[in-house]
Amino acid sequence: MLNDPRLILQNFIWRKKWAYLLSLLFIIISEIVTVQFPNLIGKFTDSLSRGQLTMEGVLHYAWLLALVGVTYVILYGLGQFRNGQIGRQFEYELRKRLFLHWETLHTGYYRKRSIGDLLNHAMNDVRAVREAMSGGLNILTNAIFLLITTLWMTFSTISVTLTLASIIPLIFVPFFIVWWGPRIRFASRKVQESLSSMADLSEESLASIRLIKTTGNESVEVGRFTSTVDTIVDRQMDMFKRSALFQSFIPLMGSLSFAIALIYGGYLTVIHQIQLGMFVAFTLYLTMIITPLQQIGFVINNFQRASASMARLRTLLMEQPEIVDAKNAQTLRHASGEVEIDLNAFSYPDSSEPVLKQIHIHLQAGQTLGIVGRTGAGKTTLVNLLPRIFDPPDGSVFLDGVDVKAIKLTDLRSAIAYVPQDGFLFSAKVAENIGFGKKDPQFEEIETTSKDAHIYDDIMGFSKQFETEIGERGIALSGGQKQRTAMARAFIKDAAVLILDDSLSAVDMVTEKKIIERIRELRAGKTTIIVAHRLSAVRHADHIVVLDKGQIHEQGTHATLLKNNGIYSDIWRLQSEGEELS
Repeated sequence: MLNDPRLILQNFIWRKKWAYLLSLLFIIISEIVTVQFPNLIGKFTDSLSRGQLTMEGVLHYAWLLALVGVTYVILYGLGQFRNGQIGRQFEYELRKRLFLHWETLHTGYYRKRSIGDLLNHAMNDVRAVREAMSGGLNILTNAIFLLITTLWMTFSTISVTLTLASIIPLIFVPFFIVWWGPRIRFASRKVQESLSSMADLSEESLASIRLIKTTGNESVEVGRFTSTVDTIVDRQMDMFKRSALFQSFIPLMGSLSFAIALIYGGYLTVIHQIQLGMFVAFTLYLTMIITPLQQIGFVINNFQRASASMARLRTLLMEQPEIVDAKNAQTLRHASGEVEIDLNAFSYPDSSEPVLKQIHIHLQAGQTLGIVGRTGAGKTTLVNLLPRIFDPPDGSVFLDGVDVKAIKLTDLRSAIAYVPQDGFLFSAKVAENIGFGKKDPQFEEIETTSKDAHIYDDIMGFSKQFETEIGERGIALSGGQKQRTAMARAFIKDAAVLILDDSLSAVDMVTEKKIIERIRELRAGKTTIIVAHRLSAVRHADHIVVLDKGQIHEQGTHATLLKNNGIYSDIWRLQSEGEELS
């Protein structure tokens, strides 16, 4: 329940209670000040009608009215400013909590959720909650105390019967708010869902902009986007219609109140039960009564939208990570790199069909394991079990003789350097991408590992060398440059276990041989697991397994597998012929 946004909000308000109370006090005092304005206008009117007003009196009332106005602006401005500051702090904390929570969730979660939708949560939903909490609270406090002080002034200084008669139509406003508010909340939720779809589509389209342009499918993407936007417009128009009806009902009731005030108040003035100045003051007070009711309606509108956003955020934040530390997880200080896999079967969490079956491998510390096989054989899934990207069954994957599920996640993943197939890079400088593999890396280390990964010469050819911005997902680099930069990032970590998941697929064969030779030198005495389609990347390995349909089809050294005349030798023969041709 610690991630429930309602509890987060409650705890935040409790921590900031004195700051809130001070800002609300400023707003309350400002309303007490501003209700003196009609009273002064009434007295000014009475003096004028009796012919008792002198130039000195005019200046006196002008000075008092100016003082009221300036005092109100200062006090209300201070209250609004402080509330706005606190609201921004809450927005920051909630977004940070949301991001940290996303970091704890398993990768399977992101197979079901789109990035665009999640970004919409982080931007629009959090902003809606913040606006309701800070701006809405400002307006609500202002409205409530303006209403209370105004009614108090009309009851005490003008006429109880005139006040009660005039506010009869306004009594229906709260009932209408309760009845119509949920309809606005429902419409708001539909709009937010459509905005998520648009964000998702935009993110997908921009990420695949090269494909769209090379295939000439800009019109198709425009059509998809237009359809999504049309849905948003329809839903927003529905919400605006409901909001407009909501907002127009209050002025309608206000107009009826004015009609009653003019008829009954005019009558009381004619028969001299109230003075002309009191009647003028009451019309101003009636405006002050209607204004907070309109503001309350606006705030209720905001709160309805925020409520829909809060519900969406709660769904996100209450999502429980599936891969967590065991209750008595062990600390792993210095891993040696011994890896053992004794796996009978493994299925994805959202599937009952096993993708791996009967996998039995024992790799001594310091050895190199090669994993090869056709596309879809389960190679990436297998290496993802070691750092618990996917959770293996109990007692099936071990590091240094300890079940990986019994090791603290931070220790386990600190002992492993992993280079994924796509060589993902951040939208940052080259040096920052390489240094990401280690906390507080020195530039000399970044430079050295770039040479080890044979990307140094490419970097020196860039306009700003290591300070070059490589764009989103490394769009400014070629496929081979991305993979080698990602490899340099893994080298700088210098972990006990290095996993290369087909990380040389975009590198030419000459560079690949140089990198493999360098890996053999760097990783002497350390465990390395290489997943590859090109067998030249694993021929030096101490042990090679060939996967086929999720099972080990054959295993052994390079020489042994060539003699078996199985899948491995067939692939080797085909690749050797292709290499000769090239």
